[in-house]
Amino acid sequence: MNKERLMKILIAPHVSEKSTLLAETARQYVFRVTSNANKKEIKRAVEMMFDVKVDDVRTINVRGKSKLFQGRPGSRPFWKKAYVTLSEGHEIEMMGAQ
Repeated sequence: MNKERLMKILIAPHVSEKSTLLAETARQYVFRVTSNANKKEIKRAVEMMFDVKVDDVRTINVRGKSKLFQGRPGSRPFWKKAYVTLSEGHEIEMMGAQ
């Protein structure tokens, strides 16, 4: 697995009330990832980028919402979300975290 591929797997952290609560209580962090990434690639990417030990990765394919765009029906794109559980004693410092 090359480093260039691993650098492109994680798109952005997914910040919400639920993801913030999971980070504080269960050592779980939520990321938006490329739709063709598998769990092993996500684990390696997180370990490489943040220098932490990953215990578990769970993924979800999120369906895009149906919306009206200028009166015409359309939909937002589908995307993939990954819940990453870190080992005891490891933590990811997010920007703006207290």
